[in-house]
Amino acid sequence: MTHVQRWVRWPDGRARIGYGADYNPEQWDREVWPEDVALMREAGVSIVTVGVFSWAMLQPEPDRFDFGWLDEIMDLLHEAGIAVDLATATASPPPWLTRLHPEVLPVDERGVVLSPGARQHWRPTSRIFRELALGLVTRMAERYGTHPALAAWHVSNELGCHNVHDYSDEAADAFRVWLADRYGDVATLNDAWSTTFWSQRYADFAEVLPPRATTSFANPTQQLDFSRFSSDALKEYLVAEREVLRAITPDMPITTNFMIMGETKAMDYADWAAEVDFVSNDHYRHPGPQDLDELSFSANLTSGVAGGAPWYLMEHSPSAVNWQHVNVAKPAGELARDALAHLAHGADAIAYFQWRQSRGGAERHHSAMVPHAGSDSRIFREVVGLGAVLDELADVAGSPRHAADVAILFDWESWWAVDLDSQPSSLLRYKQEALDWYTALLDAGVRADVVPTSATLPAGGLVIVPMLHIVTDAVRARLDAHVAAGGSVLVTAYAGIADERLHTELGGYPGRLRHLLGVRVDELLPVLGLDTIHVDGATATLWSERVELAEGTEVLATFDDGPAAGGPAATLRRGADGSGVAAYVATIPGIELRARLLADVLEAAGVASTLPASLRGRVELVERGEAGAWRFLVNRGAEPIALDDDALGAVHVASDGSHDRVVPARGVLVLRSED
Repeated sequence: MTHVQRWVRWPDGRARIGYGADYNPEQWDREVWPEDVALMREAGVSIVTVGVFSWAMLQPEPDRFDFGWLDEIMDLLHEAGIAVDLATATASPPPWLTRLHPEVLPVDERGVVLSPGARQHWRPTSRIFRELALGLVTRMAERYGTHPALAAWHVSNELGCHNVHDYSDEAADAFRVWLADRYGDVATLNDAWSTTFWSQRYADFAEVLPPRATTSFANPTQQLDFSRFSSDALKEYLVAEREVLRAITPDMPITTNFMIMGETKAMDYADWAAEVDFVSNDHYRHPGPQDLDELSFSANLTSGVAGGAPWYLMEHSPSAVNWQHVNVAKPAGELARDALAHLAHGADAIAYFQWRQSRGGAERHHSAMVPHAGSDSRIFREVVGLGAVLDELADVAGSPRHAADVAILFDWESWWAVDLDSQPSSLLRYKQEALDWYTALLDAGVRADVVPTSATLPAGGLVIVPMLHIVTDAVRARLDAHVAAGGSVLVTAYAGIADERLHTELGGYPGRLRHLLGVRVDELLPVLGLDTIHVDGATATLWSERVELAEGTEVLATFDDGPAAGGPAATLRRGADGSGVAAYVATIPGIELRARLLADVLEAAGVASTLPASLRGRVELVERGEAGAWRFLVNRGAEPIALDDDALGAVHVASDGSHDRVVPARGVLVLRSED
């Protein structure tokens, strides 16, 4: 299913790669606005998001609205040919609202009511908040729904960034309703939650609470269900705003900005995607050894969530952010490289937080397209240069992601499950395991897609299943069918352990996938965090298992030492009569071991790199359009790379604006197929 029903409605109807930022004119005197618009035109900006945190300006008192300043800026932007992604302004309530209605404030797991003074200080299940917020949304839709600058509606902002888990009595009531809808009756709930353990059996839904702070470990399925409920509660709020907007402006596309990045995990975006007309995402890099790979991984996953259709990069940073422990500035060239890496993975709009750097407030040290230094600055010159490059790439707009022969399955519920307490090891990291396999594929020069478990699997290709702790009957059947049809799978440690109720499959691990892999594990053997174990002379960490082989299953690698010394660390089962191969890795491999195992599995699966040997590991290849008409070579290092042949296509443009057969340092080269 493609989740993008309607793309941005460009006022002039011309297809383009959108380029812009969050624009907060309310922070500046009116005398600055004409200068902003002139600089936007110089930079090639075509769309800005307006109104994100302006509720207090738009409704300064309960019974008084002030739209004059927003009318003025909407008209000014339209006159300049700049489209507006108009936010509903509901992300953070104004001071009068929490003064009059303190009952909207969230409550943490220890019962502490969180104070206003930052942002997103509201309960997702609050009835009074929703009533007042939808009142504002209604007024905005009625006023601006036919404005010629309007290109899309932007519901709230980063839903759940700070308020996803609320433990109030109001949330408890909503949680009980959600549970009744899910399970139907208390007996089914008791079975799902295994409440015979620790005398937790319920006689009535009224006895059920959110997993507040307790004397010991809370019930794990209760915790998992509360995570599901919390994601659903925010999704329900998103839908409530969307329905108001659709009723008044039925032809205007609607989006909200996801946060597929880093360790942000509380919202199940694969589940949310069908609720918006096009997927939008915010992404910020965390400097470190895998920060560029993580950017690629998250952009790739955003494309997977969008069903391979174009999406909107709603926020990223021109340079440093303000909220990390050390806020490192991006070196020259990285502003464009990061933008084009997202474009390569399907982003048809590239936007930043924010347009003009704030003089005051919590984000005054967050970089912007116009920094404190003004337009006479390195950042703004790079902003102008990127605008010119995006204009050259206008023909990319609308082209779908070109599917790869390898897919990495990603599942938010398994992420939540692995990160619960009372696990064999608290050191396992779901996202990191998926990212490490992605990095290994990039090192091997092999293209891969990161997709939700519901996505179409690559016919005859390799599916990597990293730490998919929860395997539903539907996912198990799809993996079985994939291998039976000649495809291959690589399953990693701590995958296939439980069903959606967190009930462990009995008979040995990985119970839900044991039949497919031809292995049986009778004991999980985690490794202390500071210890290193060895597999065929290479290092591994954190995990081992006692693996038994079914007939016909081969050993790919053996534990040299550690709790499982002498036993299989990785296995391979080759299918018969045209079926594919199924591999299993029973540890957390180091870089060298992971590369070895991946090479063995890729060879067995019949998947090879499409990059010349000289480029493998040095660049990332991403393809868009039919048969990969557009090829993006993303430099993974800080040195320029000259191409020695034209097999990948003709040069179109590089991120630095050049047209040479060189991938710039910290840059991207875009090629176009001559077929």
